[in-house]
Amino acid sequence: MYLIAGLGNPGPAYDETRHNIGFMTVDRIVGGLGLHFSGSKWNGVTVKTKCMDQQVIFVKPMAYMNLSGQCVAEVAHYYKISHDHIIVIHDDLDLDIGRVKICQNRGPGGHNGLKSIISHLGDKNFIRIKMGIGRNPLRIPVEHYVLSKFAQSEQDELNIEIDLAIEGLDLILEKGIEEAMQVVHSR
Repeated sequence: MYLIAGLGNPGPAYDETRHNIGFMTVDRIVGGLGLHFSGSKWNGVTVKTKCMDQQVIFVKPMAYMNLSGQCVAEVAHYYKISHDHIIVIHDDLDLDIGRVKICQNRGPGGHNGLKSIISHLGDKNFIRIKMGIGRNPLRIPVEHYVLSKFAQSEQDELNIEIDLAIEGLDLILEKGIEEAMQVVHSR
């Protein structure tokens, strides 16, 4: 079984913000399958299904980003999911909009959601799908930039990026991380 966690902040004030690209991606996947998230006992919303012949549980932690690790760790523990079968989809400031990178066993890179997950899991041996939100062109504080909404002019690239992340996820589930990295990183 795989745990696929999309990171973001709960509540309508954060909908469609750069920090919520993980939520946006898993919402598109789950909606495309005709499913809906429901509440859980882990301070998150979940849905179990099958993707690419793999049992998966999608998770959106409903704590703020810097507390998301508790939900991810509790779901992983409950379902006895090994850390190398956890896939975290999150925003990345160092990637341009439209870019996606896949990696495993890396540090948090300054991302508070990843710091929380690493702290609660006790290691960093999980898969990450990093989604570009672009560098802050206006030089506003990072915490304000990541909570800003995508501009209308960025919507086409954003949709392409979400589709690429979903393709990468499908490849991880079907053929493994190496194949997924080759395909996604070549784009």
